[in-house]
Amino acid sequence: MKKSIKLVTLLAAVSLIAGVAVAPASNAAKIKACIALDTGGVDDHSFNASAWAGAQASASIADVSYLPSSSAADYAPNIKKFVDQKCDLIIGVGFAISSSIVASAKANPTIKYAVVDDAALDCNADYSVCNPVANVKGLTFSTDQSAFMAGYLSAGYSKTGTVATYGGAPYPTVTIFMDGFANGVAYYNKIKHKKVKVLGWDPANPKAGVFVGDFANTNKALSLSQGFEQQGADVIMPVAGGLGAATAGQSMKSGKSVTIWVDSDGFYAAPQFKSVLLTSVVKEIGASVKSAITDVSKGSFTNTAYVGTLANKGVSMAPTHDLSSKVPSRLAVEVRQIGLKISGGSLKSK
Repeated sequence: MKKSIKLVTLLAAVSLIAGVAVAPASNAAKIKACIALDTGGVDDHSFNASAWAGAQASASIADVSYLPSSSAADYAPNIKKFVDQKCDLIIGVGFAISSSIVASAKANPTIKYAVVDDAALDCNADYSVCNPVANVKGLTFSTDQSAFMAGYLSAGYSKTGTVATYGGAPYPTVTIFMDGFANGVAYYNKIKHKKVKVLGWDPANPKAGVFVGDFANTNKALSLSQGFEQQGADVIMPVAGGLGAATAGQSMKSGKSVTIWVDSDGFYAAPQFKSVLLTSVVKEIGASVKSAITDVSKGSFTNTAYVGTLANKGVSMAPTHDLSSKVPSRLAVEVRQIGLKISGGSLKSK
């Protein structure tokens, strides 16, 4: 009898110890994830807003915070503040902040870093040699794929035979949209034997591309949009973050054009413009940010880049929403088929 009591007591003790050792994951300490925003504000209805939404969606596993940037001069100081706050993961938003993230990562190898929209490589002065950094993950997107679909749609939608695009600055993460858009128009022209013109960008002559010069000059964005309309463009795709509002506002005012939003689905991100938004070329930025935070929380973080594609739903072309009735049903079907071909690898967007 005494032996039985001792055995029960021993088993209870082992169970208690085991219970402590395998405490539910919900009781695990949250990591600290910190977001260094690009210029434009957290409510830019585009890049920053999407990244912050992804961080907020991770609130169950991470304490999240952000710092805004009024100019590029704020990048390094903001990152340094996060280092001093002992963040477990620091995420920089946008290609422009990448070099500051890489510099901080090299100086703080125990902290994990990620950059939205850049491979985040350590390059020499002329970029002839670039190498990955052990504690930095690039969050990248093949937006040329979904922009190709939008270019084809625009060419088929246009009544004037002229469409346009412009960028905020000539970053690769901007021009990849413009490449895809122009290539989609070219593909439409090829199979339909048409001659729809693209203003603002020619992949074969990037030096002649049209850019605002930054992502904050609303007046310049408005002027470019008006100029495109004067040249006959009735579809305009601004790849300039929050400056898309200037183009959409002009579309509403003039009635001469429709706008293609980028980064997020403008129908929801900027509903005040939904009556003139033909579609949006979407990056699932929030999903990529949440993925990086989850990896750090699980202890499975690596520096292997995340690449969003049509196939893995990391990029997409949004529905035509309120303008659906103005898009010929045959054109809509063709655009969907093009997306499937790109996803399957039988059609190249570059």
